[in-house]
Amino acid sequence: MGLAVRPRFLACGDSAVTIEFGTEIDDGINALCLAFDEALSAAAFPGVVESLPTYRSVFVQVDPLVIDMHAFETRVLELLDGLTTETGAAKRWRIPVVYGGAFGIDLDDVAAAHGITPNEVIRRHSERVYRVAMLGFLPGFCYLSGADQSIALPRRIDPRLKTPAGTVSIGGVQALFASVEAPSGWHLLGRTPVRNFMPDRDPVFLVGAGEEVVFQPVDASRWDALDAAAAAGDPVAELIAP
Repeated sequence: MGLAVRPRFLACGDSAVTIEFGTEIDDGINALCLAFDEALSAAAFPGVVESLPTYRSVFVQVDPLVIDMHAFETRVLELLDGLTTETGAAKRWRIPVVYGGAFGIDLDDVAAAHGITPNEVIRRHSERVYRVAMLGFLPGFCYLSGADQSIALPRRIDPRLKTPAGTVSIGGVQALFASVEAPSGWHLLGRTPVRNFMPDRDPVFLVGAGEEVVFQPVDASRWDALDAAAAAGDPVAELIAP
């Protein structure tokens, strides 16, 4: 195979299969997942209903009355032969974030755990360029690679049953910005007014997998205006590259 990768095919009942390319959170593996998902969609194999890329695998829903799984596996291997993960410059979004206080209730605790100031946590968090590895858990949740490990913490022992839409948080080696209100065991550093998921908008998802994100600290006094603009359909996020 061109990429020297032989995936594992893991049956998920009779109407889906997970195609696993690795077992770790790794940008190279993730890039392969995203490239394969795009190529699979373009190939339009009979019997493939839908596919969903993740950090390290692609979940494929199939019609068992149409598809022959042995033939499908062969075609997947053929598709992977010569597949490249080389792409042009990724879209990069600047996302406004209000850090700390009521918007990021764990900021002070994260700072204390590392023996640094809250402002230093904000600096380290907001100076990174993050890569959107996947959308998952709930519609529009952006799971981000590239987090600064000097401020990393294990997930909370006592997850919260409810966290606000737009939460910007860290957990383990990962970073996240959320799209809708949801339970979470992550550490909440701030909140963005950006609506990454709006079902009546085109596009429904503003920021997609494979794209990049940088966070811009903004003052809490700007929240109401930014939030109102976002609710009215303004992206609020700024596309700064390419």
